[in-house]
Amino acid sequence: MANAALKKVLITGAGTGFGYEAAMRLAEKGFAVIAAVEIYAQVQTLKRQAAERGVSLQVEKLDVTNDGDRRKALNWGVEILVNNAGVGEGGSTVDIPAPNIRHQFEVNVTGPLLLTQGIAKQMIKRGAGRIVWVSSREGLNVNPFTGIYSASKHAVEAIAETMAYELQEHNIEVATVNPGPFLTGFNDRMFQTWESWEDDPSQRLFDYSKLAFPRAQFDPEPVYATLTSVAAGEVDRFRNLEPTSMLEETKRLQQVPWERKVTDGLGTRHQAIQHSYEMQPETPVAS
Repeated sequence: MANAALKKVLITGAGTGFGYEAAMRLAEKGFAVIAAVEIYAQVQTLKRQAAERGVSLQVEKLDVTNDGDRRKALNWGVEILVNNAGVGEGGSTVDIPAPNIRHQFEVNVTGPLLLTQGIAKQMIKRGAGRIVWVSSREGLNVNPFTGIYSASKHAVEAIAETMAYELQEHNIEVATVNPGPFLTGFNDRMFQTWESWEDDPSQRLFDYSKLAFPRAQFDPEPVYATLTSVAAGEVDRFRNLEPTSMLEETKRLQQVPWERKVTDGLGTRHQAIQHSYEMQPETPVAS
């Protein structure tokens, strides 16, 4: 790999889920890991967890939507940036209130991009770097009730692919990691965000108390392994989808809009919506 010597890695959203485990594993591999968390209350918890794991982490408070936090990150000498911080807003595209839509894009798109702009220019001066965007399978496909989240990840896909072209002459690697439905709690939390909406419930198209994430979910180990390997420079693919068993389905579904007619299914409920009524939360994939 061209940038095999890179060692200092910043992972945003490292307090939980994929970011947490990748931070631990990269530290175990000998990388100098800056594990960023959204709020100060997470700092001491993560330090304690790292000590229990027997690894050393530099834990920092970094809310990607906060300009001061983003400026602070420019002092850390980041060589590898893993844009992992993100939130998921569940609900119909015609129901989600405006503040929630804006928050979705601020956390998943605008904040990470602004953070990346500053760090990427430092990488350009250094002549090397690696930027990893944690996108989603939802950045390639769509599902009912995750449309606004999916839209933010489609935006991430566009940014990452464009950035790869723009930065290649400066010896900066850009990659995406695209998790599918994994049982980390993230997907199920998306289907609870409606509980804090400030809107008129009588005007909602759906009763969200009756809906759940519409797919069984996988054990997250493949994402932990792939995200760690991509960040470490051990994998050279631009796009890295997990689980790989969903690769052909993902590619096939990308063709559906080319074939769909505007009259298809009119007057009937789409099967994916019906699955949301039938599925129980936190349903694992049958082993």
